[in-house]
Amino acid sequence: MPKKKTGARKKAENRREREKQIRASRANIDLAKHPCNASMECDKCQRRQKNRAFCYFCNSVQKLPICAQCGKTKCMMKSSDCVIKHAGVYGTGLAMVGAICDFCEAWVCHGRKCLSTHACICPLADAECIECERSVWDHGGRIFACSFCHDFLCEDDQFEHQASCQVLEAETFKCVSCNRLGQHSCLRCKACFCDDHVRSKVFKQEKGKEPPCPKCGHETQQTKDLSMSTRSLKFGRQTGGEDADGASGYDAYWKNLSSSKTGDAGDREDEYDEYEAEDDDEDDNDEGGKDSDSETTDVFSNLNLGRTYASGYAHYEESED
Repeated sequence: MPKKKTGARKKAENRREREKQIRASRANIDLAKHPCNASMECDKCQRRQKNRAFCYFCNSVQKLPICAQCGKTKCMMKSSDCVIKHAGVYGTGLAMVGAICDFCEAWVCHGRKCLSTHACICPLADAECIECERSVWDHGGRIFACSFCHDFLCEDDQFEHQASCQVLEAETFKCVSCNRLGQHSCLRCKACFCDDHVRSKVFKQEKGKEPPCPKCGHETQQTKDLSMSTRSLKFGRQTGGEDADGASGYDAYWKNLSSSKTGDAGDREDEYDEYEAEDDDEDDNDEGGKDSDSETTDVFSNLNLGRTYASGYAHYEESED
């Protein structure tokens, strides 16, 4: 029989587990909440942008720079970690900074730990937007990560990309290696895998996590938990008839396309001919109207109706015989 755990032992184990989780959470900071990716408003042009050493728009230096590693704006000199000693004086502004990161373009304070570790663990070291392929130095906005494929996105493309990220590069949900239904989906490769073909000899599966993608090693997710959709084509064999001939119906597609083009050209020619015919009819009507008016005036010019009321004659003016 194993020894029964005492209360003090249980408390110590729980404390060690909590400390382990806290250390793990410190290492895995959300990209949007990282100090080097914080939101900053320029003191001169008042434009909001990512935390930078110099303004992206007017190149002015900020009055209160933010450290890209620890996020502080004032060095209180509570420890001997500072490379530049300032005993009894709080370091603010340019007196607090020690370097500029080449990856995130932000200030790093003169603390020994920040200077020696930030460049190695900078989260924006290889940050390039998956849509527009712009890096941190090419635009002034912040950098985000896609919630599905975890690729880098700029502020301009983050919503558009995430709206179309859950689309497979296939027309069905079948496994790419066999004909069975794919139960695991990789949102980077945009492919589905069954239980057998998701296993890989190169990428090992960690305990308690989903199996990695056999192509890229990215962690897969259950297809049933995602709002996955398939690729839809507006050309090719999907528009051809079911009884189409040729390779997968492409013959019928090109025939329909050519017939539609010729039909459109014929319709345009018919419309042009009708338009010209209408113009000719209007011209003929105008000329015929002029001739008819002249003919009617000639006919009624020799007509004599005698004395009428319209000519100023009244019956009481008639002379008595």
